[in-house]
Amino acid sequence: MKKFEYVITDPVGIHARPAGLLAKAAKGLDSTVTVAKADGSKSAVATKLMALMGMGIKTGETVVITVEGGDEEANAAAMEQFFKENL
Repeated sequence: MKKFEYVITDPVGIHARPAGLLAKAAKGLDSTVTVAKADGSKSAVATKLMALMGMGIKTGETVVITVEGGDEEANAAAMEQFFKENL
């Protein structure tokens, strides 16, 4: 299991467009990717678009991304790059 934290910089947080991009990116991996608020209050599997949007993640909030199964090292690096470029 690999984990990393990321502070959301998108001006409106994780809304429909970036959540859709994230779900699509996570579906292309052979690992299970979970996104959780740093305070532990909410989490969702990254492939579930509506669950991601329902978390209400806003700009400046810290999320913890967990990557399990498959090639965790490469998939965690891919997710980290995705977050930096899109969120």
